[in-house]
Amino acid sequence: MQTIREVMTADVQTISPQDTIQRAAQLMDELNVGAIPVCDGKKLVGMITDRDITVRSTAVGQAPGETKVEDLMSTDVRTCFSNQTVEDVLATMGDVQIRRVPVIDQDSKQLVGIVSLGDIATKSRGDTDGALDEISSPSEPDRS
Repeated sequence: MQTIREVMTADVQTISPQDTIQRAAQLMDELNVGAIPVCDGKKLVGMITDRDITVRSTAVGQAPGETKVEDLMSTDVRTCFSNQTVEDVLATMGDVQIRRVPVIDQDSKQLVGIVSLGDIATKSRGDTDGALDEISSPSEPDRS
């Protein structure tokens, strides 16, 4: 069975919780990514996505140059270990409808990489269609 270590991106750019969301957006643009792990040193403390910036900040009029990443980042982040199987992580991605999962070291709990559905689709020997269907299925909108 193929492991996450074989398909993950190991050299991951991170951002600090103290950086602004403007810096996060610039970094996403430079790297052509939609999410960046938020780390305090090497310890993963959250994730910030382009959607977080758009929906939770810009849409409500917050100033991008003043709003901190820590004010918008998600802290309840699903993670995986590099020795987990691709199939296990794909199942999790499908269950919770996420496209990217930070990879942490099992012993130190430090960030060692990130795996995306795209990484798995292009580098894995398995079938990603089921997870893609689950991730892409519409969820109920929050109308509260």
